[in-house]
Amino acid sequence: MSERPHRRPLIGRRNFLKRATLAGAVTLAPSLAHAGSTDPAEDAQLPLVNPAKPIPETVTAGEIKALLKLEPNATYGFLRETYKSDLAIAPGGLPAPFEDGRPLGSALYFMVTPAAPVKLHRIRCDQLYHYYLGDPIEVLLLRENGDSELVVVGPNIVGGHLLQLFIPGNTFHTARITGKRHWFLGGSTEWPGVVVSEDVELGDVEALAAKYPEAAADIRKFPEPQEK
Repeated sequence: MSERPHRRPLIGRRNFLKRATLAGAVTLAPSLAHAGSTDPAEDAQLPLVNPAKPIPETVTAGEIKALLKLEPNATYGFLRETYKSDLAIAPGGLPAPFEDGRPLGSALYFMVTPAAPVKLHRIRCDQLYHYYLGDPIEVLLLRENGDSELVVVGPNIVGGHLLQLFIPGNTFHTARITGKRHWFLGGSTEWPGVVVSEDVELGDVEALAAKYPEAAADIRKFPEPQEK
């Protein structure tokens, strides 16, 4: 009977993956390999930026606008579109008013200041507001069924602020800043993607005040800055 060939010891799958993962981490991000080091020479090579450090209280709206390349916008204060899907829904693939086709989705940054609020307007597409930095904003929603609602998008979730606000398509809305920084930075995602020339409509203050009498005072007051 011939002898069986010598077999090398097998490395357990878990240990192999663990070793491979650690090796990959060192290759891709050498600084991570020293994250727990107590050697001052090694610590000196770590990145100087602390990702956990909060944004400075002194940062200004102008600095944020410059960093994110935000531009004045007719409805959103300051804005930069960050994404529009290369995929498109073909004409006939959606019901009216999108029967001529639309991008699959779109996204943007926007900034609100006392002098540059969100103007009274609506878009045809569903959208989702996101809070990122700065003060809260008060958002007045005028729903298609005749109801109105005032909500706050901001960081204080314990106090009732919303980090995200869903705004159904065709909902007239406007927003104003409230707080001490005097700027709000947020985002909006929309689906289907917005075609500005076809999907955005500015609101008529007096016509909407007549349609929503219980919100008429707020409609006329927005988008003036709120006194605190």
